[in-house]
Amino acid sequence: MRIWLHIGLGASVSDRIQRVMADKREQMIAKGILFPQNVSAALCRAARGMAESDAAHPDQQGALHAQLSADLAREIATHQHDTLILSNAQLGQTLCLTSELERLKALLSPFSDDIRIVAQVDEQARALVRHYEAQVMTGRHAPLERELGLATSKDWWQSAIDGAGHSGTGPTSDNAPFWLDYAAVVQFWESGFGPNSVTLHPDYRQKLTSDTAPDVIRSLFEIAPTLGKTQAEPFSPPPSAAWLSRARQMNVLFHHLTRSGQRIIPPDLWQALLAETEIEGEPIAPRTLSAISNRFAKDNQNLVETHPALNAETLRPPSAQEQWSEADPGNGFRATQYLLAFMYRIDKATNAAHKEKPAPSTNPDIAAGLSPAARAVMPPLAVQNFDKLRKSSYAPHNRLGAVNEEELAAAYSLAPQRILPRGSSGRVIVGCMKNEAPYIVEWIAYHRAIGVDNFLIYTNDCTDGTDKILNRLQQMGIVQHRNNDDWRGKSPQQHALNMSRKEKVIRNAEWLIHIDVDEFINVRTGNGTLDDFFAVVPDATNVAMTWRLFGHDGVTRLADEFVIDQFEKCAPTYCPKPHTAWGFKTMFKNIGAYGKISCHRPNKLDEDLRDQVRWVNGSGQDMTEEVANNGWRNSRRSIGYDLLQLNHYALRSAESFLIKRQRGRALHVDRSIGINYWIRMDWSDFRDITIKRNIPRVRAEYDRLMQDDALRKWHEKGRDWHRAKARELRKNPEFQELYEQALAIKLTETERVAYALALDMET
Repeated sequence: MRIWLHIGLGASVSDRIQRVMADKREQMIAKGILFPQNVSAALCRAARGMAESDAAHPDQQGALHAQLSADLAREIATHQHDTLILSNAQLGQTLCLTSELERLKALLSPFSDDIRIVAQVDEQARALVRHYEAQVMTGRHAPLERELGLATSKDWWQSAIDGAGHSGTGPTSDNAPFWLDYAAVVQFWESGFGPNSVTLHPDYRQKLTSDTAPDVIRSLFEIAPTLGKTQAEPFSPPPSAAWLSRARQMNVLFHHLTRSGQRIIPPDLWQALLAETEIEGEPIAPRTLSAISNRFAKDNQNLVETHPALNAETLRPPSAQEQWSEADPGNGFRATQYLLAFMYRIDKATNAAHKEKPAPSTNPDIAAGLSPAARAVMPPLAVQNFDKLRKSSYAPHNRLGAVNEEELAAAYSLAPQRILPRGSSGRVIVGCMKNEAPYIVEWIAYHRAIGVDNFLIYTNDCTDGTDKILNRLQQMGIVQHRNNDDWRGKSPQQHALNMSRKEKVIRNAEWLIHIDVDEFINVRTGNGTLDDFFAVVPDATNVAMTWRLFGHDGVTRLADEFVIDQFEKCAPTYCPKPHTAWGFKTMFKNIGAYGKISCHRPNKLDEDLRDQVRWVNGSGQDMTEEVANNGWRNSRRSIGYDLLQLNHYALRSAESFLIKRQRGRALHVDRSIGINYWIRMDWSDFRDITIKRNIPRVRAEYDRLMQDDALRKWHEKGRDWHRAKARELRKNPEFQELYEQALAIKLTETERVAYALALDMET
């Protein structure tokens, strides 16, 4: 009987071959070929495990050998075939000691004296890239500089083994791949199984993605009969170089976190967390590893001459390029920010493993100042922030611009419709939307009621009917809607804003406003209209409309009610940290002073018009010097809410938050909306009902719009879509866990600032 020992060397290729053989197992048995899958999987563990356990566990060594030998004997006796195939890529990527090879031979020799070794190889730079990708996605934290350094070593095989200390060299470890030295691989295995026992083949990657995969098996193991076709199975696309940079940095932190044993990250959670850092981009180019290619070029020429299955193309190096350096992880990525966001799930996994509660804070004085809810969830860095914050001038409070709510009883009166000069589009909101159907009509009605004249709305990738609602509103003469599905650049939002400058409604505008559908301009002077505000600041050309962040306020379900009526609880007025609390959007006069509309403000100031620009804050105070050139948030010097604020309902209900998390972000499209977003945005400490004075006139405009049957139909369909989507997402364990985690977080305003600062990526 001949034994074919398939040792890889490409793990993904070997896995694919094993799946095809498992699928064809019965057919192969009928043709006299045996592939005992379970025995193959245990071979590496037996060879390496026995070698390591010689002194300490001789009984386990003997039991392992006896069990595997018995399993193999049973398979052979049952089928009595002439050919036995054993396939395990870990054999080629792990065994490197003579003692290991001797033990493997001792296991197999009783069954055959005709043992052939088969390995599949690819050019070393290409093979290293794929190996590095697999290592990083399963825990590697060392960059590729180590392998590039080995390229100058005299003996790659031995240098790689010495550097690893033989602590494991499979794709789940951090060790350099000694087996890239294919000439040394042949020499090592033939030292154990005899001269000419090793055959090298190409990795046949392209053929394994089609129904020709059985032909690859026939070629590798010299099988004469046909095996029939099999289902095509393409390989997964490689991760981007930027994603690998992110994942490797996360691995550094994960290893540091788990080294002491106080935290446990199970492998499935580890890989799931790495998956959440994904970012698109180009993969690592093998041609940037030309030092590796050059190191093995001469050996490869000799291998092509001595192994007929190989040809010059198999081991041809890619054209050289500038040497590899680790890719930029993109978009201001900080691994520590993601780690803090992941800590809840890591602690949950740790507690499940230990079956005990997390240890209390090591500093009882700090812990004493925290609420019980905060002590349960805040990581050490957030606790340290809390201790510093509560003693500083940055501690949040609600004493800035206090409002007497007894004076808010009287509702605002209806404002007359503005008559615009010929050719003017007046005050124009330009906005972007994706899957916002339940909220659109209220938002349009509200801003029309306070004096906005026109709307230019861009949408992309809508599935809830948002585009249908806006199309109908356009037919009614209320908005202008543009499709933005073909957006390019870093975000759909910025692409839309760039395109908007070509629109007549924008060129002819008196004032331009870029806000989102979860933001409401809350005028707090006079009759609450923009006319009333402008009357107080007649010289202003730019208005910083500062956010007041409103939390979910205990509302969990999506209701068909006004947003401005449901949510009353918000952030304190004095909240200089974190950066999001005092962010602003800008309403600016269309005098041509700025050449670009950006998310928070206009940019590219024309120096010839600098003297005409006057920025004011929400209290009407001048802040031109501070923000004329850049900046998108207020400072302690420039904050003001007395006349106007921007109510920002970033979360709405807890179910709406799940849908927003699933939908993604308009500006930072690569950043997920997870628990870190909730912590930064769920302010429910203080009450602000100033906007409710608008409800009667908003209701009148809303009801007028909803008299249109088509608009009402699309609104109701959108509402039902969102309710169904919320139910669907809550059936997904990941989203249900996020939902429960979010509702369990109950923090004071100071605790929330401390936690948000620990999570903050932008500052």
